Amino acid sequence: MTLYDLVAPGLDTVAEPRYRIAEIRAADPLGADALLAALPAMNRDADVAALTVALRALVPDLDRAAEWSVVEALAAMRDLGMLLGSLKRHGTEPVAAVPEVLPVLEELARRTDMVPRDTVHHYTTWNPIGPRQRMFTGHRMEAHLQEAVRMVFPSLVAALDTCTVLARLEPYDPGFALALDRTAQHVQAMVDSIDFTVTNVTPVFFARTLRSYFEEIDVAGRDYLGPAAAQVPLWLVDLTLWQCDRSNPAYDAFLEESVEYSLPSWRAFHAAHKGGISAVGKLSAALSWETVHRLPAPLIASARSLARVLRILKTFRARHIGIARKAYSDDLKLYEAGSGGAPIALLREVLDLTRDNETLVRRAVERPRTPAA
Repeated sequence: MTLYDLVAPGLDTVAEPRYRIAEIRAADPLGADALLAALPAMNRDADVAALTVALRALVPDLDRAAEWSVVEALAAMRDLGMLLGSLKRHGTEPVAAVPEVLPVLEELARRTDMVPRDTVHHYTTWNPIGPRQRMFTGHRMEAHLQEAVRMVFPSLVAALDTCTVLARLEPYDPGFALALDRTAQHVQAMVDSIDFTVTNVTPVFFARTLRSYFEEIDVAGRDYLGPAAAQVPLWLVDLTLWQCDRSNPAYDAFLEESVEYSLPSWRAFHAAHKGGISAVGKLSAALSWETVHRLPAPLIASARSLARVLRILKTFRARHIGIARKAYSDDLKLYEAGSGGAPIALLREVLDLTRDNETLVRRAVERPRTPAA
């Protein structure tokens, strides 16, 4: 049983093999365990020659790769990705150095229906735990950062389920508030994760040691971002709560670029909901129709529940900006933008949008009213 089974017991893991976490972690189709155990030492020594030889040694026969299951293909991309990121960190474009990896990356992308390189899913959720854990540095803070991202995925899977339910309901329905309350419980994991990160990972370590391993690489003439926390789809929760009809062009453009790095089912979620009416939009419309002083009790409950989940999102984003400002401060930063491509200014805009929507809903709740009987 995986963490995903615990939060989504009705999920068909045969139909969605990307949720078969334990199987992906256990898989080693390239026989890479021993080689990747030596990766931190190669990176410490900036041994580009050894990294190049290692990548070349792991590249499988294309016909063999084409026969792998999705689980095996995901594990193979995970392990190749550790060497892709390592070579780029030391100034070498990996596909240029080892051209024979290109058709394999393209085949693995086709087999898994994902981008032709590793993502945050490969680096965290699908990464083995324990002695087989793949790391660039081997440092305990890198392991903590992987765990901080890994720990939120089960809750986000569950949150997307509740958001799907929410999108079908109206604020007058008692189930609207219930879906929001459940979403709030799941999203709280993001706050717990950011607090764990603050406690266990220093901005200096991330900025000066780890960030360089997440650089974009060139695959067939196109740049693909490395594993990035921005690929954790909290923005899919935003989508149904407020973003689909209350966003701004900068955030919209960022999401259009980020969505391709997510799971196929999550891309489908984005496509299905991006043209809809958000929870904030529905609540605002319902309130505008109410001319009486005494609002119906279900509408008040919906407003309170929506304000609560938006407040949790606001808390997470405020703490995230605090970390990002330290890691990308003038005396530490090596890059202008985060590993997911977002500058600090965009993080600030998204926080402001979240706060504006939370304020709108909260003011509607705080207006002196007596619930109708």
